[in-house]
Amino acid sequence: MTEPKPSPYSGPALQVQGLRKDFGHLEALRGIDFELKRGEFLSLFGPNGAGKTTLIRILSALTRPSSGTARVAGYDVTETDPEMRREIGVIAHDSFLYADLSSLENIRFYAALYGIEGAEERAVEVIDEVGLKSRMHDRVRTFSRGMLQRLSIARAIVHNPSILFLDEPYTGLDQHASEILKEQLQALHTERRTILMTTHDFTRGLEMCDRVAIMVRGKLALWQTVDHIDPAGFEKLYLEKVEQAGRG
Repeated sequence: MTEPKPSPYSGPALQVQGLRKDFGHLEALRGIDFELKRGEFLSLFGPNGAGKTTLIRILSALTRPSSGTARVAGYDVTETDPEMRREIGVIAHDSFLYADLSSLENIRFYAALYGIEGAEERAVEVIDEVGLKSRMHDRVRTFSRGMLQRLSIARAIVHNPSILFLDEPYTGLDQHASEILKEQLQALHTERRTILMTTHDFTRGLEMCDRVAIMVRGKLALWQTVDHIDPAGFEKLYLEKVEQAGRG
């Protein structure tokens, strides 16, 4: 995988302090604090409705927080600086791909949006990196769920971002597609690329990350390095944290 371009910023990749988000009377985020160093891989677990997707949307400048601060590669997310957007890539439930275009046309379009010189050559390069070169000229509507996810990775990395946000990337994938995705993510995780992934898949989430977090009802119920986590006992720990938060 192509390494992200060196950045003059040397501080933490993500800095979040007192982050809150309200949707009317619903408190989606209720005071989130954490810091993620450059090159770290965070797996964020939590039940549906915990606020994980809302957090990613705020960090990727798609939603504004109600209060608190969040910095991505040193940029304030509320200022939506174009340079900040160049630092991030997002893989979400929506692939953001155009079904009637080929994979090459899709990725070339996104490369051009970022003003990349040699957009077609770069598009071919990242499509090859995700193992889809043989389907480069096929319309995206003919792709399986696994192929769409791999092409979404190509879209997200075409501009060599230093930070990747992945929101439930394993959803809907069969075993073979999940293995391919795992290999892609391992290749993307370098000391200069930071990854935040939300997932319900305990096994895959734990085997790739450096840090583990559990979010329940808009708050972090656990923040720990993976070497302090027992994979065999993680499901029990997770259920205990969810239950404790439910009583709070």
